[in-house]
Amino acid sequence: MEPRLFGLPASDADIVAVIRRGPADWSAVGRWDVAGGSYEQGAWLRGRLYPQRCDLSPDGRWLCFFALNPSARWELGWTYVGVSRLPWLYALAAWRTDGTWTRGAHFAADAADPPVAPPDLGSLPSVALAVTAAASYAVERRRGWTEAPGSTPRAADDMWDERRAPTLRMCKERPGGGARLEVTGVYAAFRSGADTGDVAYRVVEREGAAIELRGVQWAEWSRDGRLLVATRAGDLETRTHDSWATAAETVASLAALQPAPVEAPPTARSWG
Repeated sequence: MEPRLFGLPASDADIVAVIRRGPADWSAVGRWDVAGGSYEQGAWLRGRLYPQRCDLSPDGRWLCFFALNPSARWELGWTYVGVSRLPWLYALAAWRTDGTWTRGAHFAADAADPPVAPPDLGSLPSVALAVTAAASYAVERRRGWTEAPGSTPRAADDMWDERRAPTLRMCKERPGGGARLEVTGVYAAFRSGADTGDVAYRVVEREGAAIELRGVQWAEWSRDGRLLVATRAGDLETRTHDSWATAAETVASLAALQPAPVEAPPTARSWG
């Protein structure tokens, strides 16, 4: 079975946190250096990470994650929000949650969203954690995606924004212009709390031509306008305007990786 993959791009750096589910009840985290064209495998967790309830700091150094960890033996219990150094899950700060009834947290440069308490983040500079609002595609919305024209509007009584699948369509313009990326669907496996449905990506070029991205489970623009892709076969790829449908470079093939948990290195065990 191919792994489920999802990317969390940094807003101010060419880094993507890659969150993986599979095999079976395992999850994992990796660090994709987009500028360097390399991938580093990090932590493995015999538990569950919820990508749409996670975030990556603007500089690409810190991962805010929501985990369900049945092997956890500490006062916070099995479900918690933690902050770690990418690509590890050693919690430098952590907060208890009421089971899986949480939307997680994200890095916020201002106080527009409700802050996470207690506000002790050690020496973490220039950022704060905020509670994530209940909205579909929360990760994408924070990275400039908007609802496409004609997408089904959210009903006033849809508190968790969960009733629009598969008619919600999100889009994002390519840096530098010339094309936009679109995704349709909400509750795909690995995308939220429900494991039903699916998502479909396509690139719409300026002249209106639509290129379906077949076999793609996650896609996003890089800061320099390349297309970043995780395929259903488990590959991380970059693509260019020469062909949005095929890989210009395969950075890593993750399908064959098996769980190999190791201790976080000393550099991941402090804020310094």
